[in-house]
Amino acid sequence: MAGPLYMDAEITPNRSLSERGFIVLIAVVTAANCLSAAVFVAMGATLVPIFLGIDLLAVVVAFLASFAAARRIERVQVSARDVRVTLETPRQTTLVWESPTAFTRVFVETEDERAVALRLALSGRMVDVAAALSPGERAEFATALQQAIWEARRERG
Repeated sequence: MAGPLYMDAEITPNRSLSERGFIVLIAVVTAANCLSAAVFVAMGATLVPIFLGIDLLAVVVAFLASFAAARRIERVQVSARDVRVTLETPRQTTLVWESPTAFTRVFVETEDERAVALRLALSGRMVDVAAALSPGERAEFATALQQAIWEARRERG
């Protein structure tokens, strides 16, 4: 990207559970499963602890997958020359969209006055942007993105 950036936004998914909260949650689930397993073993159901272990493993795997998804960053950059959308993970950066600023359009799909989708478009091609944001945040981001594109076009003119 040559020249100044009119927008350089990082969009990351919201996650409400911290690492410490995850440890506490897993400790509580483990304790509950151990108590349940002890009761079932005392009743003679010796296979139940195996399924409770599988249950705990499933919860851990689900949260680890959620934490991995939280490390994905969607970056939207607007310069006078082009608009770029990249997807960044700890391992790689992938260019998802690149188009000339002068011809890029922003479309906001609304439903009941809520921004349900935000798309960039050029010559029949479209890409969804800011899917990780809430509808209110998406509407604000759409306004900021349109403003950045307008300012970038003004520089070229």
